[in-house]
Amino acid sequence: MRTIGLVVFWMSINVAFGIMWGYAYIETEWKLGNILFYLFLITSFIGFAYILYRIWKNPIGIKIN
Repeated sequence: MRTIGLVVFWMSINVAFGIMWGYAYIETEWKLGNILFYLFLITSFIGFAYILYRIWKNPIGIKIN
């Protein structure tokens, strides 16, 4: 459940900044907002992948006989 919640939260933030506010679209030239958005996208994905790695590396504790 934590993974699903984090994925939805991370994607919602990126959709809000990128698509809804237009920073993902490069019209005629790169603007500062586009550059900052894509830098945020890359760095937040790296951090997001690290958090998921930390969550998934521990067993969940379900014993199957």
